[in-house]
Amino acid sequence: MDRKKILVANRGEIAIRIIRAIQELGHTAVAVYETPDNDALHIRIADEAVWLGDGPRADYLNIDKMIKAAKKARVDAIHPGYGFLAENPGFAKACEDAGIIFIGPSAEVIQSLGDKVTARRIMEGAGIPMVPGTQNLSPGEAGIEEAKEFADKYGYPVMLKATAGGGGRGIRRVENEEQLIRDIPMARSEAGAAFTNDNVYLEKVVLNPKHVEVQIIADTSGNTVHLGTRDCSIQRRNQKLVEIAPARIQDQGLLDRICAAAVKASQAAQYTNAGTVEFLVDKDMNFYFMEINTRVQVEHTVTEMVTGIDIVRTQLKLALGKELAFKQEDVQIRGHAIEMRINAEDPQNNFMPEAGKTVTVYRSPGGYGVRLDGFVYQGYTIPDSYDSLLVKLTVHGFSWNETVDRLRRCLKNFVITGPKTTIPFYLNIVNDDDFQAGDFNTSYLETHPYLIDYEQICTEGNKLARLIAEIHHKHENPYAV
Repeated sequence: MDRKKILVANRGEIAIRIIRAIQELGHTAVAVYETPDNDALHIRIADEAVWLGDGPRADYLNIDKMIKAAKKARVDAIHPGYGFLAENPGFAKACEDAGIIFIGPSAEVIQSLGDKVTARRIMEGAGIPMVPGTQNLSPGEAGIEEAKEFADKYGYPVMLKATAGGGGRGIRRVENEEQLIRDIPMARSEAGAAFTNDNVYLEKVVLNPKHVEVQIIADTSGNTVHLGTRDCSIQRRNQKLVEIAPARIQDQGLLDRICAAAVKASQAAQYTNAGTVEFLVDKDMNFYFMEINTRVQVEHTVTEMVTGIDIVRTQLKLALGKELAFKQEDVQIRGHAIEMRINAEDPQNNFMPEAGKTVTVYRSPGGYGVRLDGFVYQGYTIPDSYDSLLVKLTVHGFSWNETVDRLRRCLKNFVITGPKTTIPFYLNIVNDDDFQAGDFNTSYLETHPYLIDYEQICTEGNKLARLIAEIHHKHENPYAV
């Protein structure tokens, strides 16, 4: 493969993840950054870096500046990562217009699947099981009457969703007619501000489902494969916290049917590159299409651990004109993997971010079957401009119990002092009987409120003790880092 220059239009751990894959393939990696990221790790490991502006966030979201940076660096391709511009069809189109390869699906596919109502229409046409839902609600009073008719037919609760929503945003659970009338105008306003599209629609609520997703990969020659399932049921406010591969469902026949539906859905959407088809599974083991995410997912690591397939490396090869190097029968699921997002947040203070804090001690776990994807280091000050993710901890084992035991050991070994983190909260989850039994759904945190009841592992006293120990260790050993 000829050496190419590839820009990563992102920051943090996903930028580092992509940069490493680019370099391993023998290509040149170009990073971009805003002023708050002057000391960020992703610009240190890249081959080149282009400053976008002072930000914060605004320049990572500026399509014109990103394209100018790409042209300045004379790149051949752009990988968007996740978040920021990753699912923006305008960005994909701008890349295409500039003669730059966009590493992902086409702008047209991103546009059609980004509109949740259009995506539903495509899936219904392909015969994919769907949760009952509406089209876009009409403006004004007509839309409220349409919503009331739907709710009367299917019963409360219903889910009010932004048509252009994603990442857990733009979603409201509605319990009664009074709330429905009140929330529709508010949801329209929020959707317009967040997505520049104020369309909303309704779906019937699937009560306490499992959230199961399927990783798919497709080339431009019509080959589409799936890489098995993931269970993303443990969530807070529709945001995933814990991701597991494969899904914790004992009925393998059901998982096979879900995977087959995911391949059929992606083919119906004419999908290429890597993506994720998401489903809800109800208590009676019926499954329903939810959406297709048109990007690499935060949780792709668990799939990589159980399949041995490098998803980002595969993305790069497909975008640069290669066909899939493996067939469906080559994909084998081996064991189990769990990912937890270590965030600089205080779970006991409504998960308040710990922005502005400096990491005084950082000691990460390691060993067999352990993977870390992050950008934090000792002395790193957490910016207040971006999300609170510090590092993703992913573990693999050949049985569920082995995987849980490995995760527990890693969480106990993980030391981050300075900011409060989600580590003690996750330790409570790992020690919970229902989690260990694989018995959880999207209501898990609501039905297990005691998980938030813990004493911070890193109290002020032992933070100081650990810091003194670090200083003492460095004086004793000049080679310590």
